[in-house]
Amino acid sequence: MSGNTTLELQNLSQLFFKSSSSQSADVIHLHRGLVSLFKRSGSNQWQCRFKLPNDQWHSMSTGQADLEEAKHTSIALYEQTMAKISQELSLKSKSFKQLAEEDLVMMDIANKEGNGKAILKDYKFVLNKYLIPFFGKRQLKEITPELVKDFESWRLSQMGRDPQASTKRTHATTYNRIVALAREQNLIADTFRVPLLDPHGSPSQARPAFSKEEIIQLLAYMPSWEKVGRSSRTKEMRQLCRSYVEFLLYTGARPGTELKPMRWKHLQWHWIGDQRYLKVWLSGKTGPRYLIAKHLVVDCLERLIAWHQLPYKDLNAVIEARLDHLIFTFPRGVQPYNFNPQFENLLKGCNLLKDVAGRNRSLYSLRHTYATFALAEGVDIHTLARQMGTSTLMIERHYSKLTPMMAAAKLA
Repeated sequence: MSGNTTLELQNLSQLFFKSSSSQSADVIHLHRGLVSLFKRSGSNQWQCRFKLPNDQWHSMSTGQADLEEAKHTSIALYEQTMAKISQELSLKSKSFKQLAEEDLVMMDIANKEGNGKAILKDYKFVLNKYLIPFFGKRQLKEITPELVKDFESWRLSQMGRDPQASTKRTHATTYNRIVALAREQNLIADTFRVPLLDPHGSPSQARPAFSKEEIIQLLAYMPSWEKVGRSSRTKEMRQLCRSYVEFLLYTGARPGTELKPMRWKHLQWHWIGDQRYLKVWLSGKTGPRYLIAKHLVVDCLERLIAWHQLPYKDLNAVIEARLDHLIFTFPRGVQPYNFNPQFENLLKGCNLLKDVAGRNRSLYSLRHTYATFALAEGVDIHTLARQMGTSTLMIERHYSKLTPMMAAAKLA
């Protein structure tokens, strides 16, 4: 063995196996040997380490001092990381707001140096007035086509009118600057497609939703689907995904932004006379609000209570306890990165991935389904807008043209 090779091995040993100074001697191997657990000296929390597809090591803190909790968390972190890599998502992250603030600084420098163009003033206004307030907390990899549509609807409600073509172009160009900055910093791969703002404005199209018959088919398929999987982890994901899907369908909430932070203490009973309704507190892009859930959601939540093995007999007891735990997690408290792959698998399994126009459905399709069903049942657009945390302009723009067909029995 050459001297250089020996030195390289020594360096690697110092980098990864400092058991005497920074890492304890006890290393626990999990997940078919793919994940290692260890403790650094002076810390009571377990760290996990695993190899990435490029053969580089990646270390993360589990945030857990308990070994059993750390085991479950480390496997979840491994799978979340591999899912990001498979989707060409960077392991580094910055929010839209962080990137926008960097761009604002660069604009100020350009102006001070005399290189700034007059249009920069418009870009700064668009960032501060529209893009940061709506997309600020998001990472670019979290922006979906549905979220872009929500932004365009939100912008419509903020302006009180459809923006002019020149305004749309300025908004799209400003947004594209942030996407370009993220690519320059290798936060997203060149091949990763970020949904863009429409610079022209195209005619509004009905969003992909489900018919009543398709919803019956979907609900009937999920109980058997959740029991099948190549691993116990897959089955857990499917169990949680089923409850997530049902909750979206019965509330019209936004997937991700509104459901991920939701806790048991955000559920309350609302009484009108002797009739009881479930009131849900949500915080989303349009600010905090309460909504009234359909009665069917109670069965969904009580199934989660039993699965989590909470020390409460039913939903009523959990509400009384004001339990400060996230709702949509695995029994150990770990929350998945998202449910998009599982939902796509579910729809493929029951042959519902595409609508009649050939468009792919997504989790947002459940929100659109809720809206179309509510309008068909006679809910007025003002009540529906408050329930869904949006504007009447958005409801009229995207859904009202559907109601004559869906409410035919009432109109004929």
